[in-house]
Amino acid sequence: MSDDWISVCNEDDLVVGSGVCVLLEANDIKEQVALFRETADGPVFAISNYDPLGGAFVMSRGIIGSVGELLVVASPLYKQHFSLQTGVCVEDDTVRVPTWPARIADGKVQLKTQQV
Repeated sequence: MSDDWISVCNEDDLVVGSGVCVLLEANDIKEQVALFRETADGPVFAISNYDPLGGAFVMSRGIIGSVGELLVVASPLYKQHFSLQTGVCVEDDTVRVPTWPARIADGKVQLKTQQV
């Protein structure tokens, strides 16, 4: 895949204001990734689907919101907030979930295979 981008789903599979879980498989990578899009024409955010505090693959079921100016997803288990841009936990900045660059190209949601 050129430039290490891989298609993971169709743009139409996204649910605005909610999360969708996809499987990122490339080379030695096999990760559950939660995709979020706040608005129909807004950017796509990609974070790990694994909640490190709750110990379960549930982040795609979290609720999108904001803490101040920061766009976040609240874990459905213990309600900690994770930045959709950086993956850092608002309540405990020593905790972070991996994030991936995401884009839409030709109606496909694509992730860069290297985490940020």
